[in-house]
Amino acid sequence: MTDVLESMRRIFVPIHKEGYPFILIALFATLVLAWLWSPLGWIGTILTVWVCYFFRDPPRVTPVREGLVVSPADGRVNLITTAVPPAELDLPPEPMTRISVFMNVFDCHVNRAPVTGRITQILYTPGLFLNAELDKASEDNERNALVIETANTKIGVVQIAGLVARRIVSFVKVGNHLSTGERFGLIRFGSRLDIFVPLNAQVLVGLGQTAVAGETVLADLTANEPAREYRVG
Repeated sequence: MTDVLESMRRIFVPIHKEGYPFILIALFATLVLAWLWSPLGWIGTILTVWVCYFFRDPPRVTPVREGLVVSPADGRVNLITTAVPPAELDLPPEPMTRISVFMNVFDCHVNRAPVTGRITQILYTPGLFLNAELDKASEDNERNALVIETANTKIGVVQIAGLVARRIVSFVKVGNHLSTGERFGLIRFGSRLDIFVPLNAQVLVGLGQTAVAGETVLADLTANEPAREYRVG
């Protein structure tokens, strides 16, 4: 019996509590549509299933070695570049390595801490809702910026709303201590995260790579990992 329950638990991925109101709305809409015309009820059912899927919150296995920076988001690594961090992060106005992870509407949108440390800065900035894949979205779009102070440095994380996203949800406050992989927020529906790390950090992902929040290692602050090469198969 225990094995059966464990198998069921693995099949049915947990849903984050932020999704419950949207699921209830979708269910109600489905009942109304089914009452009006049964084929519409099937459309509502598909929509409800998608809402449940969007707000899924699966457990993750997080590497915990000191110096590792893990992905805060599920999605595709769509940009690795050198850039001065946004002024709201209150970091030194010097270039850092920026790694961007783009989340489409089918990715899990629960965001997780890339490193272990204390939150020293949180600043919400209203803005536009441009396509989050565009580089200028980092400056023009609505966003929520965090700074996490680790033992030896500070890491910047920016949640950026996208073309469809209209709500950035934060679970944390300044002064909170986060462990690597711990949940700190989510974005509804489709968006991007920018991660700023020191220039001397060894980047361990490639453009186009699929990242898994709390699991995929983006960079090594201690440069203990060997350099990696990538190919598209």
